[in-house]
Formats: sequence, structure tokens, C-alpha cells
Amino acid sequence: MIDKGNIADWNKQLSGKPAQEVLQFFADKFKGKIALSTSLGLEDQVLTHMVAEIDPSMQVFTLDTGRLFPETYDLMDTTSKKYNIRLEVFFPDAAEVEKMVNQKGINLFYDSIENRKQCCRLRKLVPLARAMQGLDAWITGLRREQSVTREDMQVVEWDENNQKLKINPLIDWSEQQAWDYVKEHRIPVNPLHKKGFASIGCQPCTRAIEPGEDIRAGRWWWENPDTKECGLHAK
Repeated sequence: MIDKGNIADWNKQLSGKPAQEVLQFFADKFKGKIALSTSLGLEDQVLTHMVAEIDPSMQVFTLDTGRLFPETYDLMDTTSKKYNIRLEVFFPDAAEVEKMVNQKGINLFYDSIENRKQCCRLRKLVPLARAMQGLDAWITGLRREQSVTREDMQVVEWDENNQKLKINPLIDWSEQQAWDYVKEHRIPVNPLHKKGFASIGCQPCTRAIEPGEDIRAGRWWWENPDTKECGLHAK
């Protein structure tokens, strides 16, 4: 049982520490009960590299919504082979997705925020709950500068939705730091990043951004900035 009272102490202890040190701390503390959740984006590739060096036995999983870019699937294969890890893939319930699509259409998410959140719930949140079974903590690639919805996030947080610890080792990193690390360690990344895609999710809900646009501008671009979360990282 996790004592949530430790979170403030851990944040004080780990504030400003290198991401590798944060990962090592929690990899040791929650051995066998912690996992890296990756969407194969820039930050997640950085963390996958670090995890492979720190604890190659750690569980690494991703969510296949059924609407990902072909480039993302290719990167799944490349990453698994490069780091010799078993990347666990969790899929949505086919019957539930089929029911939703037949009721509201294949691209229902463009019609309303309610529809978009329903799609995210079935394709992401429900599979995430299965992926998290048996875990005490999960690791994410969140950074504060990514979005107005993430400005107040800390290195260690309590995920109320999943009743788990959420560890954000890169929370203070800049995008340039991530790119420098990728270049230094020759980490494979999604080629869409070089085509203006700063944040990559499902294909119909992601577009390239223009110079000067916010990093998250390409995700659910038809919505207001304060609604641009799928629910995986709700406070």
C-alpha cells in the first residue's frame, strides 16, 4: 500500500535531480511494480533508452488505439529490436469500439468534445486500466512546457484515476534537451517529428504545427487549449 504522504517528501528530495537518478530511485523502490508507458514520442523514446540502461527487466507498454500512424508502428518494431525489450501492446475492446463507431460514425471525434472523449476513453483509458493492473507506479514522458494543462505538474504525483503513483522524470526538461539527448545516444525517433509533428497521437487527431505554434497545437486542433487532454493525464 502506497503512503501518499511520501509524495511531498519525494518531490523535495528529487527536485532538480537528473532524470536517470529519478528513474533509478523508483525502479529500485518499486521493482516489479512499476512500468514505463510509451506512446513512442520524442520524450518516451528518451525514457525507453534510459530504462533499458537502468533496468532492462522493467515493463514497457504502449496503447494501440487502432488509429495510429504507420510511422508509429514501424518505430514500435525498431525500438523493440534495438533495446531488446518486449514492448507490450494493449488494444481496445473490439466490440465496444465497433458499437461506438456504428452509433456515431468512424470520425465521431470531430463532432463534439463529448464524442472525442468517449473515443479516447474506449481506445486509451480502458486499455490503460488493464495495462496498469498489478502496478504501484507508472512512468510518463510529460514535460511542463508541453501544455497549459501540464504547467503545475510535479516529478511525483498521485494519479487519482488509476490509484497509482505517476512519475515524470522529464518534467523540467526542454524540448531541446530531449533532442540533444536523442542525438547524443542515437535514439530512434518517429520521422514525423522532422515533418512538423511535435506531439504524435492518433492519425486523424494529429497534425503538423506551424512555426511559432504551441507544441500541443497539432493535437485536437479544433478544440480549446484547456480541453486538449485525452484523460490519460487528468489531474
